[in-house]
Amino acid sequence: MFHKLFVILKDIKIQHTVFALPFAIMSAFLAAEGFPPWQKLFWILLCMIGARSSAMAFNRIVDARFDAVNPRTMNRALPAGAVGMTAYWIFLLVSSSIFIFSAGKLNSLALMLSPLALVIIFFYSLTKRFTWASHLFLGLALAIAPVGAWVAIREEISFLSLVLGAAVIFWLAGFDILYACMDVDNDRKQSLYSVPKRFGVENALKLASGSHFIMVIFLLGLLLSPLLSWTYLAGVALVAGLLWYEHSLVKKDDLSKVNMAFFNVNGLISMVLMLIVIADCVWL
Repeated sequence: MFHKLFVILKDIKIQHTVFALPFAIMSAFLAAEGFPPWQKLFWILLCMIGARSSAMAFNRIVDARFDAVNPRTMNRALPAGAVGMTAYWIFLLVSSSIFIFSAGKLNSLALMLSPLALVIIFFYSLTKRFTWASHLFLGLALAIAPVGAWVAIREEISFLSLVLGAAVIFWLAGFDILYACMDVDNDRKQSLYSVPKRFGVENALKLASGSHFIMVIFLLGLLLSPLLSWTYLAGVALVAGLLWYEHSLVKKDDLSKVNMAFFNVNGLISMVLMLIVIADCVWL
């Protein structure tokens, strides 16, 4: 049993929760106007782990037949036979239960919205079957993190949380478009939809840049919060520089550094923003 659990956790890359978690934490600090209660942060963390694990498990289950014929994904646990479909379904149900239970420990609004959140994050996995805008749906799925964290602290959905959520949408969409460039041939063969398939790799890279430009605009919109100062503005400038560096790594005729851009740079971006927001909310 523990071996199967280890295989699944490795397969869904549990460590990549780091992409969305910092946005949830910075939203919690903004909502609390300082340091949130430790208990709230604990349940937010469990919500994040449960939600992402559920989403990734659902993705692996419904995409197993596509993964089996994609050279990049054919070694994933299900197509490779490392674990069975039953084990993945059990993991999905347990992860979803953890998410809903943790939301209930936060407040009644979080509990009420938790099934809707699961529907949204599950729906993303189906979108490549019918729309090239699937990257935006992935962004929407992760945008639940900052909006949900605000709900966790204040039991409301605020304008600021939606601004931060919008920034996450375009951040995710931008780097998911970059990542999808590696699968453009497979998408054509399997009749799947993506921006690189619909518009070509060169135009996809331009649209990814445009998406990240919009992200920066929404990040600047957070300056509406009286908690954020010139320190945050400097942080946004740093993030813009990191985004420029990310796009400099990926060329239409050289996608060899997509993984570096996807994992390393974007993980750094989310951590930088989180630390700067915390600094502004707590120490400055």
